[in-house]
Amino acid sequence: MTRAMVSAAQPEAVEAGLDVLRAGGNVVDAAIGAALVQTAVDPQMCGIAGFGSMHIHLPAQGVHTFIDFHGRAPLATRPDMWADRILGECDDGFGFLLRDQVNEIGYQSMTTPLSIKAFDEALRRFGTRSLAQLLEPAARWCEEGFAVRPRVHEFWMQPAMCGRIERIRVLNDLPATAKIYTRPDGSIFKVGELLRNPDMARTYRRIAEHGVDDFYHGEIAHRIAADMAAHGGLITLEDLATCATESAPPLLTTYRGHKVATNPPPGGGLMIVIMLNILEHFDLAAMGHNSPDYIAVVSEAMKIATVEKDSRIGDPRFVEIPLAELCSKEYAARMAERIRSGVKTSVPRLNTGGKESRETTHVSVADASGACVSLTHSLGSSSGVVTDGLGFMYNNCMMVFDPRPGRTGSLAPGKARFSAMSPTIVFRDDKPFFVVGAPGGTTITMGNLQAILNAVDFGMSAHDAVSAPRFCTTSDTIEVTNRILRSTQAALETRGYPVQRHPFSYMAPLVHAVRLVDGRLDGGADPAGDGMAMGL
Repeated sequence: MTRAMVSAAQPEAVEAGLDVLRAGGNVVDAAIGAALVQTAVDPQMCGIAGFGSMHIHLPAQGVHTFIDFHGRAPLATRPDMWADRILGECDDGFGFLLRDQVNEIGYQSMTTPLSIKAFDEALRRFGTRSLAQLLEPAARWCEEGFAVRPRVHEFWMQPAMCGRIERIRVLNDLPATAKIYTRPDGSIFKVGELLRNPDMARTYRRIAEHGVDDFYHGEIAHRIAADMAAHGGLITLEDLATCATESAPPLLTTYRGHKVATNPPPGGGLMIVIMLNILEHFDLAAMGHNSPDYIAVVSEAMKIATVEKDSRIGDPRFVEIPLAELCSKEYAARMAERIRSGVKTSVPRLNTGGKESRETTHVSVADASGACVSLTHSLGSSSGVVTDGLGFMYNNCMMVFDPRPGRTGSLAPGKARFSAMSPTIVFRDDKPFFVVGAPGGTTITMGNLQAILNAVDFGMSAHDAVSAPRFCTTSDTIEVTNRILRSTQAALETRGYPVQRHPFSYMAPLVHAVRLVDGRLDGGADPAGDGMAMGL
């Protein structure tokens, strides 16, 4: 009988999580062990200088909480510092286009790094292993090298889109980065070739020896601050010394008799709550999975949640969010009636441009007792900056702040950007039923939503729930994968919906899930990625 299950976007990370469980560790230990290996084998998707959201449910200890570690804008940030650089906005809402791309690449593009602090905190509060123990496997991957997987290489080769940089610039713009990720002739590693990062291995072992405080107050902190000061970066020793994680209870709603727990703002869980509350008013199963009626109704819920996100959801320390209203069943009933009456919600954008890369990673872990962790962490799409000798890359989360002052997502010192990260647990009869999360920028909430609908409304297994054909509507256009029927697309277009068909059979986000039914576990890893789900 399967006693635990790990699902993640990299086989190396799944194996690391299983190794921890096999050695007697708990689900928190396994999730952090997997996450640290992810930083080594997917170093542009995530890293110790990133951000994220960790959903922890440990019924035996009476624990159900979130550790939020969204990066915050450096203290030197000014609301108007980029107002004269604006070129446009991505039409999916994931980032703004600025002259010289200072918010996307380089030393001004990063928020405070919190991932390694959050991992350490989770282990100290809820784990049975130390950070030092779990850093060693990740350090070995850095030292001995990992075989470049197709998804890693695919990210490196993404072309410039709508003013965005070619992703290869993340590897070769800066000398300290290029010496890790390119050969002496400037070429990049091919799929299957080994990529080693001994500097990052040494950094991991230093943290293991001296503790996380070294990263935020000690020698590593001083090396980071000196590098930033030398290159016009915004992060200072004060930023490193004062940045902190936050703990919060989950945001709760109900959906067809299930309790749904997800993360509060600035995470994306409120969007999950809004959409599920609206969709509860429709018999989705009777419509048929991915029928024109189904896609139209779910798309309208997606657009309503997106408009609310853009206008009224942000960092609650800076923005007054009407949480009670947006979570209420009354609000959802009004929105459902709006959809029934035929109103099409429009999602305003500064301009209509191309899609931004949707890069993050995720791990879901659960055991037969109902203990589970859903952890999403990221570097955004990565800054391209590596402090010489430290090895790890920094996030580029300043990219998603609104460079226009006076708006919900505007720049401000110490402010967290909104993130669609929404690690979610669905409960049936007060026991975990479906643990889900995904990487994928603004598409994350839309993928998580559809996986939940697939599991609850259509009774799919975890594998089928994350593998079924998906669509995404974060603008006025419904984006569909190539597995959505063309007759369905034609029916939607007849109703006045613009539809964009992607040539891919699968598209972002990469959803990963574990399902628990009658004491049995099954897992699913999105086939669009390199990952897997495996039980112990």
